[in-house]
Amino acid sequence: MRCASLLFAIFLVAGCAGLTRAPDPNGTENTPAAIQTQWSGRLALKIDSQPPQSFSAAFELNGSAQQGSMTLSTPLGSTLALLAWTPQRATLQSPRENQQFASVDALVAHVTGTNIPAQALFDWLQGKNTASAGWQADLSQHASGRIVARQTRPPQPAELRIVLDR
Repeated sequence: MRCASLLFAIFLVAGCAGLTRAPDPNGTENTPAAIQTQWSGRLALKIDSQPPQSFSAAFELNGSAQQGSMTLSTPLGSTLALLAWTPQRATLQSPRENQQFASVDALVAHVTGTNIPAQALFDWLQGKNTASAGWQADLSQHASGRIVARQTRPPQPAELRIVLDR
């Protein structure tokens, strides 16, 4: 079962389930103002698979590709999942499961059902159009808080849309 299906199921059963938010592992209060390490907004992912998969969620993201945390929530604010990662491991905590992974890339692939490049994603959030094998980012609307990235090669095409809170 693809994890996109899992997240859809979590949407349905999460209801009022609550999880404690993970603390910001980077202590961003000491981070230079020029480097943003916290984002929030909404994301939507569509995977052109058989059958097609899609999901959307609100998110709060802290940190970097090396160390950070992300909370995924329903539109009503119920927590769907908490993701956290360090150079040593990555964890997923949801109302239905707790799992550990070897890396943030493995965690993201499990949660989304596709290989979204974590390092490139953080660069895209910063407004840097970093190339990543098989992915193309459209940052033309980054100034208005919109990012679109498309996976153009196998295993299947996918489109990630992010709308940042301003």
